[in-house]
Amino acid sequence: MATVDQKRSALPVPYAIDLPDRVRKERYFDPDFYQLEVDMLWPRVWQMACRLEEIPEPRDFVEYEFLDQSIVVLRTDDMDVKAFQNACRHRGVKIVEGRGTCESGFVCPFHGWCYGLDGANSFVPRRRTFSEHNLQPEDLDLVPVRCEVWGGCAWINLDDDAPPLRECLEPAASILDAWKVESLRTEWWYACRLPVNWKLAIEAFVESYHVVQAHPQLVIPTRYGLREGAPFDPRAFVDADIQYLRAMSDGMAGMVHANDVQVAEGLRDIELPADPKLAMTTWNRTLNDAVTTWHRDRGADMPDINALDAEGINLEFFQCFPHYFVLPMYSSASSYRFRPLGPEETLMELWSLTRYPEGTARDRPTPPEPWEAGDPRWPPIPTQDFSNLPRQQKGLHAKGFEYMRLSEGVEGHISNLQRTVDGFLAGLPHDKLLPALHTVNVYPFDQPIVDLGF
Repeated sequence: MATVDQKRSALPVPYAIDLPDRVRKERYFDPDFYQLEVDMLWPRVWQMACRLEEIPEPRDFVEYEFLDQSIVVLRTDDMDVKAFQNACRHRGVKIVEGRGTCESGFVCPFHGWCYGLDGANSFVPRRRTFSEHNLQPEDLDLVPVRCEVWGGCAWINLDDDAPPLRECLEPAASILDAWKVESLRTEWWYACRLPVNWKLAIEAFVESYHVVQAHPQLVIPTRYGLREGAPFDPRAFVDADIQYLRAMSDGMAGMVHANDVQVAEGLRDIELPADPKLAMTTWNRTLNDAVTTWHRDRGADMPDINALDAEGINLEFFQCFPHYFVLPMYSSASSYRFRPLGPEETLMELWSLTRYPEGTARDRPTPPEPWEAGDPRWPPIPTQDFSNLPRQQKGLHAKGFEYMRLSEGVEGHISNLQRTVDGFLAGLPHDKLLPALHTVNVYPFDQPIVDLGF
């Protein structure tokens, strides 16, 4: 007899990716396609539910919401992390909202049913008024949700058959472990309501093809000694690289942390060889050493960046399929999370994550009030992206537009991502999907289109 997964694998996918360099427009707004994602994708994937620093103490909890689901993520007395479906077993009322600390467990605010920290039902008011078949112990406890911890975050999955978290996040997990991603802490946390499909929002951040047109402040030719007809000038190269770092710091509100820019400024007078390749290598190694030393001297848990470079790790972009991203540069990182709010609306959250001296007291981060895409408080680079995305979403509805035409060489990540989504929608078993996840989770930008094996 065929298994459930084998039966699922026969399901057709509407608007499927037939040619890997073409993406049908309906995938970004068709209600039925969106509903298929709701049914077949999101319940089967690992989702970043919260940062662990949101629940730093025993009995702290947060509510994680996605689509029509609500999950309680709880720090236990022994500092483990557990998760439960946020619904009273009596009549389905949410037992918590937002975040807080439960001193003795959870109490339903409607009729007072009680649950311990382990999710076990501990009290049913007027218990004798219920029939015995409605009081079976195994039916009264909160429904547990798979929960695992990695990278300073708690992750949940509604699929009991999904592979373990780390297995689904490789190779990003191992590389970011070497970079000590778990030592990062929240510096700030913003959120934006984007009037676009969740995949469209993600795709704006997984290729650099748009940089020249959309982010002209990042195009600094002398950063690589490329002034046409001019000899390589080491001094101009250093000045240009620091200009780029500052543009990334100011434009992204910290993708290159201000501390690291300050370290680079202190090296501005460095003497470099006249040979371009040797000069660039010397500068990069010197800056990496200086950043590593600066953070270690102040007591932060900081990896040796040059040691990582020697292992061939080019830290710049990691996706944890489907909705979480880490973009590390030097000591710190920007981080993104995308959650669909409808076929054409997405909540995008942005974190600035950095390292603090061990033992530094930090306030518990709280969810930000989402800003609109056009809010003037956004830094310049997100502002530029957010101005294009709504225009793109509207343009997809044009009668004469049928599909996106992707560059095989520099927009391959979009194709790889979309075809991985198709694998879930077709109901492929997890062992068939894992190689695709590992392809999507790789780095750097501008991935080519690759064979996913299905």
